[in-house]
Amino acid sequence: MFFHNPRFFAALLILTLFLAGATTQFFTDPVELVYPAYWEKPSYDFSKNPLTREGIELGRQLFYDPVLSRDSTVSCASCHLSFTAFTHVDHALSHGIEDRIGRRNSPALMNLAWAKSFMWDGAIHHLDFQALAPISDSTEMDNSIGQVVENLSASPKYAALFEAAFGKGNITGERVLKAIAQFELTLISANSKYDRVLSGKENFTVQEQNGYRIFQMNCARCHVEPLFTHFNFEKNGLPLDTFLNDVGRMRITQHAGDSLKFKVPTLRNIEFSAPYMHDGRFRKLREVLNFYGTSAAFQGRIALSTDEKTDLTAFLLTLTDKEFLFNPEFSFPKN
Repeated sequence: MFFHNPRFFAALLILTLFLAGATTQFFTDPVELVYPAYWEKPSYDFSKNPLTREGIELGRQLFYDPVLSRDSTVSCASCHLSFTAFTHVDHALSHGIEDRIGRRNSPALMNLAWAKSFMWDGAIHHLDFQALAPISDSTEMDNSIGQVVENLSASPKYAALFEAAFGKGNITGERVLKAIAQFELTLISANSKYDRVLSGKENFTVQEQNGYRIFQMNCARCHVEPLFTHFNFEKNGLPLDTFLNDVGRMRITQHAGDSLKFKVPTLRNIEFSAPYMHDGRFRKLREVLNFYGTSAAFQGRIALSTDEKTDLTAFLLTLTDKEFLFNPEFSFPKN
């Protein structure tokens, strides 16, 4: 996988050294991240990559541009579609260039400013470096950050966009990654019915309220409100898939206790983010609930009746944020 990729680590080392001596950059139109007052402060350090209108727009252009891949066929958006909670829905495992099959289901992207690690196994510890992983992974974009910079430097369009975002100077790998991070940081989902109920603007139905109670009793330890994840790693009860041979977090830490642990995904917009689990094996929420009710790993602790599963599903649907899903500022850029 990418974390065994020498090309990835070489690029990461160069960028780390560059960031250590980075100088103040040029900004024209600062942007403040907007989120509910009852949320905790983001863990992302904006002082090292302040949001600007120009930087966000540059990141958006890069996010949707297949120029990041070796053969210019795959973009970030190929696996992270805006209207499906920034993930893919038509297959279990991600697809890369030349229709190469990836190793995992792509995670949904939202509220990333609160995350301290990325990928299902937490291989990446900073959002500014995250895009290096798919760019350099042989089953995804199969490229190098150096080649990306070379391609972008030949484009008058990107020359203008980078100058607007970062001032005069060369296009660099650091600037490419920081721009992508800026766009991804704006992907805030905070206007679901659940949020409107918490702010006193709406009320749950009786069924949704009962589902909320069931959620708090059975799911809230890992899917902590209001972001509906604690951003840590847990065993999801699935046995080792001998075909994928994915041991999860242990591949990174080499600790046996981390075997089959995966990052807990957010439940926000779960209505739109199927298939579920790190390997995309479940296509319906009911399949997930049935699994947790029968899994020996959970010892029947989430064994719900048919009516309880229906009520819990009704609550989970209140986490859908259509303003986020269909926000034109997050969609494919027109130019």
